[in-house]
Amino acid sequence: MRDAHWKAELSAHRQRCYVSGHFRRRTLADELRDGAAAYPGVRVVFHSDERPAQATLGEMHRRSRSVAAGLADLGLGPGDVVAIQVPNWLEGALAFQAAMTLGVVVLPIVHIYGPAEVGFILRQSGARALICPDRWRRIDYLERLDRLDRSALPALEHVIVIGQGGRSDTLDWVGLEARTSEGGALPAVDPDDVCLLIYTSGTTAEPKGVQHTHNTVLAEARSIRRVTGDGRPASNLSAFPAGHIAAVLGLLRLYLHGGPSVLMDAWDPDVTARLIEAHRVTHTAGTPFHLASLLDAAKTAARDLSSLQGYLIGAASVPPALVERADAAGIPTYRSYGSSEHPTISSGSAGDPLERRAATDGRLLVGNEVRILDDHRADLPPGREGEIASRGPELFAGYRDAALNRDAFLPGGWFLTGDIGVLDAQEFLRITDRKKDVIIRGGENIASKEVEDVLARHAAVQEAAVVAMPDERYGERVCAWVVLRPGAELDLGEVSRHFAAEGVARQKTPERLETTDDLPRTAAGKVQKFELRRRLREGT
Repeated sequence: MRDAHWKAELSAHRQRCYVSGHFRRRTLADELRDGAAAYPGVRVVFHSDERPAQATLGEMHRRSRSVAAGLADLGLGPGDVVAIQVPNWLEGALAFQAAMTLGVVVLPIVHIYGPAEVGFILRQSGARALICPDRWRRIDYLERLDRLDRSALPALEHVIVIGQGGRSDTLDWVGLEARTSEGGALPAVDPDDVCLLIYTSGTTAEPKGVQHTHNTVLAEARSIRRVTGDGRPASNLSAFPAGHIAAVLGLLRLYLHGGPSVLMDAWDPDVTARLIEAHRVTHTAGTPFHLASLLDAAKTAARDLSSLQGYLIGAASVPPALVERADAAGIPTYRSYGSSEHPTISSGSAGDPLERRAATDGRLLVGNEVRILDDHRADLPPGREGEIASRGPELFAGYRDAALNRDAFLPGGWFLTGDIGVLDAQEFLRITDRKKDVIIRGGENIASKEVEDVLARHAAVQEAAVVAMPDERYGERVCAWVVLRPGAELDLGEVSRHFAAEGVARQKTPERLETTDDLPRTAAGKVQKFELRRRLREGT
């Protein structure tokens, strides 16, 4: 799709969304202001061993205005990119709100990403500022900053550090927040401006920058009312990392729906069970790993989870047996399907029959459309399996690298998800496979080629193919099949050391290693990864 054609398609899509009422002339700044006024006393708990905090929405809004003024004093304004690599801490939430209020493009980065990922994201995004802690658990962010090639980041002007580790080449968070008062009038922002930039691993070695506007983000945040029930304020718990789109959207929903919330900066099933019991949490979400370990912990410690009215499970392949197990424990669990590009395409609800909740990924959300396509991009009838193309008000506004849009969209603004699924006559969607060569481990997307490229840099490896290995806890884990050089040896310990030396995040390190004399191939020489996945499933 040519650039001019793509821009015309995007414009037509926006017009359809305005006509349908899904897009409005409101920005995130409008919603944050009105939400704080409507729910000033709603409390948010930030659970952390290192920086625990509590605040009301009214307090958070006032403090975020001060942070916004501090960012403006640094010369940051609409269109500038601010990267935020912070766990689920109060300071991170304030930074998100401040940037959104100021019209700055927010770039959340998963807080465990290493120098290799962070360096690429900062470079391609053109981020002018980075906000990060001095330390979190065993991660020394200042040491990681030293490993960044700053000469390759000419746009990066400011590094703002939360904690006690500020240096001469960084700014201190406390000083930023206290730099000015709440400031004056906010800059004019268009609701169709890009406000959120999320990097997600795709089929290539380099992550893809997904751009969302105020309208696409707000359309998704509003859509959750249909899923959670009658619209009454829910008490939520979120364990998704702050750099994940689910966490970003969860923060925004606080202001739209006014429910008290608990945010965790690290997953611990025992602590989660205790927090649900203590705060009488009514709704939460997670991957199969989160739910399975929560059920185990609650049973072991005899925790009371009866307050839970719904558990939304997704971001990975969901075994139906897990939904059935949760239901037997009194927790209505339902599946959902989406991506960073199109956050919630379909979702079940607590009121759906168990067989629907366990075996499907729910109904299409209002405003969303799906086509099921064959290999020739022709539409298939209900009940037939094919590639999913989606369209709707939540759909992103294109990739940061505009060249990627050409192969990602069909005429009419249809996004090719790369996933395989079936849509029935009642508009229940079921995901059955993936065309995209992506591993989804605990809700995080990992590009196989990225892992393969790191493996290929090891002296013992002649060739590598990386595939998803089914796992009951994480949904999938990383399995590497390698052909070794003559006389070479390799084990998992050496692979782990190699990935650590390369500065790659730990979750991308292979957790199973298979050596082989050759890899299964097509006649053209392409590795048949489906065959490798079949061997893993069958143990052959």
